[in-house]
Amino acid sequence: MDRQPVLEGERLLLRPLRADDWQALYAVASDPLIWQLHPAHDRWQERVFRPYFEDALAQGGAVAVIDRSSGAIIGSSRWQGHDPAQGGSVEIGWTFLARSHWGRTCNEEMKRLMLAHAFRWVDRVHFRVGEHNLRSRGAMVRIGGRLTELDGGVVETASGPARHVVYEITRDSFASGPLCQR
Repeated sequence: MDRQPVLEGERLLLRPLRADDWQALYAVASDPLIWQLHPAHDRWQERVFRPYFEDALAQGGAVAVIDRSSGAIIGSSRWQGHDPAQGGSVEIGWTFLARSHWGRTCNEEMKRLMLAHAFRWVDRVHFRVGEHNLRSRGAMVRIGGRLTELDGGVVETASGPARHVVYEITRDSFASGPLCQR
């Protein structure tokens, strides 16, 4: 699976994250309200965000999310854990957007682009969401995610251990789901 594509939508451009994106992306990420419900609620701090950014570069599946009208970086997301066995799966996550771009439009367009790209190679996409992150959990339901695991395990964050739940979208459900209906 190509985890470093350039994807273009009506409002957004997704392209591979680069080291020189640090300043622009941290300018977005330094807003504490973005991380308020996130398990890593202190990721707005540079000492916490820097390892997150460096890991995104090292893993090779991260994209910068760019507002096409302004050319500004407004967030990031990534593909991780590609498993080509038995039809294949990949996880989409580590997503955040500037509050100026919150709401359904940008998140849904970004997820539609990422899902359509992933389904060229896999049958299932998983999303691991902090169990108390009601904003992200609601967004998952709106884009057609089906809760598949109430206990998605504990993930260590710089803030300490965090419980997650797992949502899934299959190729078939995506083709007939709310994102393709738009």
